[in-house]
Amino acid sequence: MTVGTSLTAHRARAANGRFMRVVSGPPAALDESGLPSDRFLDREISWLQFNERVLLLAGDPTIPLLERARYLAIFTSNLDEFFMVRVAGLKRRIATGIAVRSASGLEPREVLEQLSLVSADLLTEQARLFREEVAPALEEEGIRLVRWAELSPDEQARLGEVFRDQVFPVLTPLAVDPAHPFPYISGLSLNLAVLLVNPRTQKEHFARVKVPPLLPRLLRIEPPPGESALADLYNTRFVPLEDVIAAHLTELFPGMDVTAHFTFRVTRNEDVEVEEDDAENLLTALERELTRRRFGPPVRLEVEEDVDEDVLELLVRELGVAPNEVYHLPAPLDLRALNIIADLERSDLHFPPFMARTNPDLAPTESAKARDIFASIRKQDVLLQHPYDSFSTSVQAFIEQAAADPRVLAIKQTLYRTSGDSPIVDALIDAAEAGKQVLAVVEIKARFDEQNNISWARKLEHAGVHVVYGIVGLKTHAKLALVVRQEAEGLRRYCHVGTGNYNPKTARLYEDFGLLTDDETVAADLTRLFNQLSGIAPRSRFKRLLVAPRSMRSGLLERIGEQIEVERANPGTGYVGWKVNSIVDETLIDALYRASQAGVRVQLWVRGICALRPGVEGYSEHIEVRSVLGRFLEHSRVFIFGEGADAEVLIGSGDMMHRNLDRRVEALVRLTEERHIADLTSLMARGMSDDYQHFVLGPDGRWTREHLDAHGQPLPHIQDAMIDLHASRRRKARRR
Repeated sequence: MTVGTSLTAHRARAANGRFMRVVSGPPAALDESGLPSDRFLDREISWLQFNERVLLLAGDPTIPLLERARYLAIFTSNLDEFFMVRVAGLKRRIATGIAVRSASGLEPREVLEQLSLVSADLLTEQARLFREEVAPALEEEGIRLVRWAELSPDEQARLGEVFRDQVFPVLTPLAVDPAHPFPYISGLSLNLAVLLVNPRTQKEHFARVKVPPLLPRLLRIEPPPGESALADLYNTRFVPLEDVIAAHLTELFPGMDVTAHFTFRVTRNEDVEVEEDDAENLLTALERELTRRRFGPPVRLEVEEDVDEDVLELLVRELGVAPNEVYHLPAPLDLRALNIIADLERSDLHFPPFMARTNPDLAPTESAKARDIFASIRKQDVLLQHPYDSFSTSVQAFIEQAAADPRVLAIKQTLYRTSGDSPIVDALIDAAEAGKQVLAVVEIKARFDEQNNISWARKLEHAGVHVVYGIVGLKTHAKLALVVRQEAEGLRRYCHVGTGNYNPKTARLYEDFGLLTDDETVAADLTRLFNQLSGIAPRSRFKRLLVAPRSMRSGLLERIGEQIEVERANPGTGYVGWKVNSIVDETLIDALYRASQAGVRVQLWVRGICALRPGVEGYSEHIEVRSVLGRFLEHSRVFIFGEGADAEVLIGSGDMMHRNLDRRVEALVRLTEERHIADLTSLMARGMSDDYQHFVLGPDGRWTREHLDAHGQPLPHIQDAMIDLHASRRRKARRR
């Protein structure tokens, strides 16, 4: 199935010839680089294609049903953030006159028009998938999302009690009239637009009721008193909270006749901008900006498809949205609510159970007794792959043991995103209270986690942790930890360099790598880098690290150049293989094109955005691009140069985007142990193999899903293969 063909073909082809166009006909003109001017795909449309791939999983009947419901919810969350940040950014550029063409050659207004068309098609397809495929399949399993009119009188009465006890007290109906201006509609809130008539004057009024976001969006219809809840396991029904509110509007507006009601939802610009150079206190400046975020301009209005025209006209006028920013969708709006259904404890409708285990290099056998992490690291470098290797018994245990160990003198760590009840933060606080020197480089500007990170930064400061916010003008995105320990032979430094955040919750869902080592070269590199982050330090040279913004791009370019020379010296031996979340940087893409022109084989495993156009004769015929989506989010970044014994492999935090390479502190570490290099080259070979489910990017900029074998049977998933591989390694370790 070709991504884009089934969902957006008839409109996207016409609206976006560059996006959907098959590469044919006369070649594009060459620019000053000697490469075709149309060699870059548009990054925004590429992101929509990624979310379209998520939607395809929701429509796959071979995937467990509740996981399909989860994919529908993920699609909504992803698209919300896309509008809040990327679409909002395009609108801001247009409004301020910064209408510079993107690398794809499109003006911001052209991109915005295309995004509007494609987004409308995707939202329509999401609604169709839910209504025609997922909802009926759920109903067959005894799980139903019902509307108020479908409930029995007894059920309506019981939910009426719930409304009066739990919902009514938190509602705030807001009328609109000369004495009451149109209320502020917060971003992503679900609202009821209510039409009222005064029976005495016959005058029509408009009111707005916000659906409380802190209450469950779907209310489970409990069995009658005395009936076993267990008997109801296979007859699980939910009713939308907005339906319950709508059924009781007369209690909110006594003495008025309710003539109609419609749900609507607004998306606002919620990207935060802080001018750090002008801010005396970054923490205070960011808090002010977060307050302003709630009042960002709207970028999208979602309404019920049968909304009254007069109501729609009022909303459009008062909110200040353009007609092409209005999306008419079937109720219920905001399918993030499906997460509630996806959380049902129905093991028969979920992926097979999976539990992360301790990496055998840290503990050959599972034991309730805590292992000595430091002793394991002294024995050998440990390469972790989460979630297959447990985060709690590796990285978390590493920080916790460091905090509790009296011989540990100092802990230094970066924190970009972490959970609300983070054991990592607790361990750092314990270490500081025990008198250790603790440095936390907290990135409080991590998008949509700003408020959470501010809270933890203050908590750390109050406990005596040295909290710094990195380097002015740069986000600190590197995943680094350094522990200094007094040992018999002197001070020893233990290091962790990872590809993912220090977040125990996401570590169970995100695929990431991490290296635990006491190598002196890595330790010296991390010491210099932490000194740069926390103080005034001269620019340092690193031996096993590539660090953005100074040396990551140049280091990768140098290695691509080396593979070009290898290929020229010995044709058929040049190789570049990258596993990344996104690749947008034009300089690196052009370097990969030049490598392809020289005959170097280039393999790119890209989860999300890819602005590179592969497989075009003359400049990218030796490049192939694939994507994998599954139960875990492929999040690791791996960079391989060369093959066999000559392969050089790096892992780290940085994606191939301008923000990562130019405006963030990122770090890649070079692996040195042969078994770790072999593991990652083997993983790359699996990811680019036809033996597992994957998506392939074609030269026309469209993705094709390959998930069936020659007999029409589903191909295995690489993540299932990795679960089996790690289980096999643990069994072998126990036998040893």
